Amino acid sequence: MAVFTPVRRWQPAFRPFRRLSSGGRLLAFTERVVKGPLFGCRMCGNCLLQETAFICHMECPKGIRNGPCGGVNNGYCYVDPTRRCAWHLIYERSRRMHREHRLLEVLPPVDWDRAGTETWGEVVRKVRETGLRNIIFPSKRKGKSAGAVLEEKVFRPIRQPDWWRGDSEYHAPAVTEPCSRLESEFRTGRFVITAEVQPPLSAATDKLEEKIRLVKPHVTAINFTDGSSAIPRMSSAACSAVAASLGAEPVMQISARDNNRNSLQSQAIGANALGVYNIVCLSGDSPRVGPTPRGNLNIIDIDSVQMLWILRRMRDEGIWLDGREIKNRPKLFLGAAASPFAQDPALQVIRDRKKINAGAQFLQTNLVFDPDSLDPWFERLDKEQLLEKVFILVGISPLKSMNLALYLHNNIPGVTIPDAIMKRLAGAGDKFAEESIAITVENIRRLREKPGVSGVHIMPLGWEVAVPQIISQVL
Repeated sequence: MAVFTPVRRWQPAFRPFRRLSSGGRLLAFTERVVKGPLFGCRMCGNCLLQETAFICHMECPKGIRNGPCGGVNNGYCYVDPTRRCAWHLIYERSRRMHREHRLLEVLPPVDWDRAGTETWGEVVRKVRETGLRNIIFPSKRKGKSAGAVLEEKVFRPIRQPDWWRGDSEYHAPAVTEPCSRLESEFRTGRFVITAEVQPPLSAATDKLEEKIRLVKPHVTAINFTDGSSAIPRMSSAACSAVAASLGAEPVMQISARDNNRNSLQSQAIGANALGVYNIVCLSGDSPRVGPTPRGNLNIIDIDSVQMLWILRRMRDEGIWLDGREIKNRPKLFLGAAASPFAQDPALQVIRDRKKINAGAQFLQTNLVFDPDSLDPWFERLDKEQLLEKVFILVGISPLKSMNLALYLHNNIPGVTIPDAIMKRLAGAGDKFAEESIAITVENIRRLREKPGVSGVHIMPLGWEVAVPQIISQVL
């Protein structure tokens, strides 16, 4: 275990992708042998220790640089339940040190050309550029503290390169006109209902089209998952294109697990060409929950906050990540996932605020079976004045079987089914389906009365025929 980090370095330090000079190798070696034992440093070359309360966030198996994923379970990592969640520990220490505000800055993805290299030399170079006298002498600092000058002139330019320029501010959409039917419905103030259609496990689209036609008349938009549970299915992009061809409003998910910064930008542009304008950005389930042989469990290229930041700038500023101009900007209505019950609501709201600041215009929660349990989360969102900046779709699901109910309750982090509902389902007998639909209808009606709820997102989990029955009883 590292001296200042309450976890250990589970993976080896990164090595450089290019040959370094002898001086560079010496500096990198020195930094590795010092920061490794002290902080569990993995030598990513893009150090953020000052922003993460001196706990190395790269110990997160997913390599998430902007807060925890939705899989935090009682403070432990779901990829490896034996280890503490690095980001949960970062939040706890930051709160004790009254540094939570530092966690709101949208941090950049790793520049892999710098992985395995040192960062101390860059700090020295920035100090030289600024001038040591301008940092030390009060007369040169113009009323600023030495720490403020170091942050402004040295550490922030290193942490936030010109190709990123992240901050902790809210960025309202630059486009005022809605780009999709879903966005238009949200803006009218109507209670929006969307649904999920499960992508097929084969190349055939006949059943997919049948399900889209079944659900389409009853919902505003249809959502397609992107390799949910790390199981390969027809891509969300392909399903969205099929839906658009049938006149349905698609919501395309993009999972960071199976994409990188290049494919994200390409997919957004390609989606527009296919008539897809609603995109939900997700970090994605770890391959740990999927079938074997498993893919890389170690790290993803970008996280969901970074995905939102990149796509928002493409839409509002008309630039690619590398700064090139986009002649015809994509039209995008951006969404993200929210896990109200994954951990301490105060910590989760920091993560949600970060997504909203980065560009999320709507949040889609994981499954909720007790509407009143959302109250602490909504109170936090309201306190942070976030409810006026984002539309919230609450995830609900009609349970097709008792086995499914038990699986969700026992295995999915952040999903809890109350005992009262379990008893109702267990006692339903041959009328299980009717009772499950009745519970779902009751929950939707209760959610309609809650301030801040913009609509519901029905996740039938393969039971799409239940969607028309549910909506016919709600409307």
